[in-house]
Amino acid sequence: GISFSWIYSLMWTLPPLFGWSHYGPEGPGTTCSVNWYAKDIANVSYIVCLFTFCLVIPFLVIVYCYGRMLLTVKKVTVRHSMGHAKERKVLLMVTLMVTCFLLCWLPYGIVALVATFGRPGLVSAIASIVPSVLAKSS
Repeated sequence: GISFSWIYSLMWTLPPLFGWSHYGPEGPGTTCSVNWYAKDIANVSYIVCLFTFCLVIPFLVIVYCYGRMLLTVKKVTVRHSMGHAKERKVLLMVTLMVTCFLLCWLPYGIVALVATFGRPGLVSAIASIVPSVLAKSS
């Protein structure tokens, strides 16, 4: 699993170094990221793929895995008369994990898409700071 994570990460972080999009200063110039503002086809296609394969698909995998885990805990709870307190604890953990993932990455993904597909200047440098810090903190 760890090897897969590293390979998947490299698969999506190396392309800008070889010409599919490019890295540059982000927001007020204090951080580095993909150039969300370039409108050429290579850059836009990379951002759409990045959004799909690094936000949407991981989110769906998280929801699927945690959903399966909840169903398993529910079956065990019913079968073994385990207290519902443990089931609630697992539900709280699942809800917290999914919420934290979305809180950290969804604003960044939305700002990236708005910067890519919106009119120029729609996302100011100041407005991009908070989503960037949230994403990088996760």
